[in-house]
Amino acid sequence: MSEPDISHSAEPATAGPAHPTVTVQLSGTDGNAHMIIGKVGAALRREVGNEAADRFTHSAYDCTSFDQVLQLAMATVTVC
Repeated sequence: MSEPDISHSAEPATAGPAHPTVTVQLSGTDGNAHMIIGKVGAALRREVGNEAADRFTHSAYDCTSFDQVLQLAMATVTVC
């Protein structure tokens, strides 16, 4: 079974997150990009596996803005 493509793009996701059963709480926490990458990566590693976490992390570090990282996170997991 192949993993969904979670690479970042200029187009917003319309079908929901690639891993909707993985939930990460970002509200009420420090809002820097590294924190988002760490929390989403850890949740993916714990609930999906190393490959999904590594793919997200590499895609996130390719992002050029905080907004891109946040959009990637929301396209990958359920963010609350």
